[in-house]
Amino acid sequence: MLALCTASVGLLPAAAAQATIPAKYANCTNLHHYYPHGVGRVGARDHVAAGSRPVTTWTHNTSAYNTAVHDNAGLDRDHDFVACEKT
Repeated sequence: MLALCTASVGLLPAAAAQATIPAKYANCTNLHHYYPHGVGRVGARDHVAAGSRPVTTWTHNTSAYNTAVHDNAGLDRDHDFVACEKT
């Protein structure tokens, strides 16, 4: 019985950590409901592969970007200060 209680207690921190990310920023699909082309800092530039056109239509809002990335750093995987950019 003690082993069962100990095992279940070990699961609580992981579940609690995932629950702390607001659904709004859980992933790019959710963020796109609020910011259809992504959100980035004012003055940021989209990093793109050679020959590709950079996205420029994201919402330019430093405060919204900072909130989104603070809640889920994975939203800006290329670290260009634009989260979830899409054309």
